[in-house]
Amino acid sequence: MPEYLAPGVYVEEVSFRQKTIEGVSTSTAGFVGAARFGVTSGEPALVTNLSDFERYFHGLDALSFADDAQAQPNFLAQAVRAFFEEGGRRLYISRVFRPLSDDATVNVPANQNADGVARLTLTDPRSPGTDTILVRARHPGSGGNLTVRFIGRISDNVLGRRPLDPANLTGPQESVLRGVQPFDLVRVVNNISPAATAEFCWAEYYFDPALNRMAWRFNPDSGAPIPLAALDPTSGDEVHIVSLAVEVLYLGAPPESEVQRRDLFDGLAFHPAHPRAVQTVFAANLPNREEEMAYPIVVVPTGNLLGPRVARILLGQPRAPTERLRLIPRLGLTLSPLDVTTDLSVLGIMHDDRVSDADRTYEARLTGGNDGLRPRASHFEGQGANSPATATGLRAFEHVEDISIVAAPGSTFRYAGPYRNDADQIVRLLISHCERMRYRVCLVDAPDNTAIAGIRAFRSAIDSTHAALYYPWIEILDPVRGEPLLVPPSGAMAGICARNDIERGVHKAPANEVIRTAIGLEQMLNKAHQDVLNPEGINCLRSFEGRGIRVWGARTATSDSEWKYLNLRRYFAYLERSIERATQWAVFEPNGPKLWKDVRLSVEDFLYSEWQNNRLFGLNVGEAFFVRCDRTTMSANDIDNGRMVCLIGVSPLRPAEFVIFRIGQWTADRRS
Repeated sequence: MPEYLAPGVYVEEVSFRQKTIEGVSTSTAGFVGAARFGVTSGEPALVTNLSDFERYFHGLDALSFADDAQAQPNFLAQAVRAFFEEGGRRLYISRVFRPLSDDATVNVPANQNADGVARLTLTDPRSPGTDTILVRARHPGSGGNLTVRFIGRISDNVLGRRPLDPANLTGPQESVLRGVQPFDLVRVVNNISPAATAEFCWAEYYFDPALNRMAWRFNPDSGAPIPLAALDPTSGDEVHIVSLAVEVLYLGAPPESEVQRRDLFDGLAFHPAHPRAVQTVFAANLPNREEEMAYPIVVVPTGNLLGPRVARILLGQPRAPTERLRLIPRLGLTLSPLDVTTDLSVLGIMHDDRVSDADRTYEARLTGGNDGLRPRASHFEGQGANSPATATGLRAFEHVEDISIVAAPGSTFRYAGPYRNDADQIVRLLISHCERMRYRVCLVDAPDNTAIAGIRAFRSAIDSTHAALYYPWIEILDPVRGEPLLVPPSGAMAGICARNDIERGVHKAPANEVIRTAIGLEQMLNKAHQDVLNPEGINCLRSFEGRGIRVWGARTATSDSEWKYLNLRRYFAYLERSIERATQWAVFEPNGPKLWKDVRLSVEDFLYSEWQNNRLFGLNVGEAFFVRCDRTTMSANDIDNGRMVCLIGVSPLRPAEFVIFRIGQWTADRRS
């Protein structure tokens, strides 16, 4: 109650409307599976198009597992492509990875790293073995075998002069710097007799007690600092800012290993105290998730190396003979390519105006990254349910609320082999996850290369209202090789469900829809086949002459006839979740007739809107739904224990699965 303690005019805002219920989204999906690169723990990555997926998890190239003699198609990437091609818009990705070190019986090749992370160690060429910088891929996977280019940038001379007294332009002058920041790496040219010398130093802005003010000085790797006051631009002294650009080249799978994408990170510094230091920008632990997914490498110096030493390691590496052969005539030299006495490294030629950015580039290749072993069921299950920052696999999806569709594309691949038990367990994990999260359904892939008897046996082990099984696999045109490829249908089906929800609504069955990405099917089914499979809850994908390849089933894999239709299960999840989220305001409100009426009217308004949009069955509101929230739904014990019970009944629309026309003869002259 507002307080009125003094005379006056009081204006108050009141609401005469009931709180509304907004329908939740049902078109967001979550895929779990193996990829060539990308994060393996923490919050799942949200992608809204195929380009996002390729940026975070690399491309569609095949995966090579050490425990599999043949390369395996990248089913997760292909499913993501199908999802967006079929009309999906939002997709969460949880990548699973099993390192070679997970199995002690696997012999790790000499050119592979047991943890699957590609890396390269650079040493100081002047003192090998002492100071090093580790450059490694941020995430495991064969996509981490990146090419990294360290490009040296050097500015124009930033040293100038200005009068000590602005009123006396012809009086004494002092040296000043333009555009230099503390801890910048600079190249100082000091024309001291008998010859000019150049030093790579880091700039320091400090308090000079002799001058009783802040001043600049330049600290070399060793020796005394060079104060700014000791430099005189009129005598030819110069100061140039040296910065770094890092270009990362993402390569395709061998043997071609074509460059698929390039990322450039410019304006980097060398000193660890600089806010844009290369070791800070590419630190092992970054402050936010977006940077962790966008910055593909980690740069870790040994110890606390200062700017000049970091620059010497990254830009002072000896050039290959072919590079020296290209640079020697450009610099007007007459050296042999094998003569390494003249420093032609990036740092050595940084000051020369006759070279280009390509000449100021040192290229390194990270090696040893691999796809590890084929993930087991335990990797799909994941861990860290109570810690979003470390959650993996399906456990990571438990911390994301807006997922409605879950799938594990490719988990049933080579089902007839030794992976069968894991495939069966992954299906059970998907179902368990959806039932535990309540408002989700999983799209289960049939095993590949399975006959009618095999898919019936596979279906007999599943019984859940939160699962839908699709058969057979679909054939697409692989954009990588340009050849036909068989892929599991869950990726395309998730996209079709999303498209159906957006265009028609979740109440409509996601069936009789064209599979846009399909050019064929693993097995052609006819009506006789479907007569056997449909009653068992196996959704068939069929080809119809003149109508393309279509989804010809919308049932759940359950024995409960009340929930046998997929759209019915998903529509009730939509209603329940919408009402749950929009009525949180009622918690801790006084449990009396006013609250009961407000809740009842809010739910009635929501269901009335659903009925008006032809999502509920009934010629009038009374046939379509009812909402009760009064003393008939609550006992005195319920009220005493703080329970408000609202009873809701709805009459949903079921799909016209069997369209029957009855036709008989009729004569015009028959008697009424």
